[in-house]
Amino acid sequence: MFFAGHWNAFYESSSLMKLVEIVRGADTSDETFHATKALAEKFGKTVVICSQDYSGFIVNRILMPMINGAFFTLSTVVATKEDIDTGMKLGTNHPMGSLELADFIGLDVCLSIMEVLHTGLGDSKYAPCPHLVQYVDAGRVGRKCGIGVYDYHKVPEPIKPSPSTLNIYYILNTE
Repeated sequence: MFFAGHWNAFYESSSLMKLVEIVRGADTSDETFHATKALAEKFGKTVVICSQDYSGFIVNRILMPMINGAFFTLSTVVATKEDIDTGMKLGTNHPMGSLELADFIGLDVCLSIMEVLHTGLGDSKYAPCPHLVQYVDAGRVGRKCGIGVYDYHKVPEPIKPSPSTLNIYYILNTE
């Protein structure tokens, strides 16, 4: 009685994710499968079923090459990071761009998944972009550390002078 489930736990909060991927192993009983599915649904999750246990299941086999492609696009200077993300948001109706999503997931996690896919499936389309590797090697792993593709460090807001300060400045500069 064994099951594998992909609960997207690597995201900031798996409670935000609505999806659970359930993978039936060769010896998973119907009882275990139905109990697992019922548990996921009890947590308010939508369940998708993977027919076989392959690296990456469903979502990562599609999502990670898309993110990797965004890094190749960035590294070859086809477009800026902002334009890549705007293009993906508006062109695919995604709530955030691929690079922004990579920062949210964690660039180290994206790299690890790409390496697992590349090794497990033996397909060169899953080879991690060297630019992604460079970001991770430099410690730029995304939102969790404050910098990834984007810089998430708080930039202090400029001090706005009060009207009385402006009056003093005007008086001093007109004398």
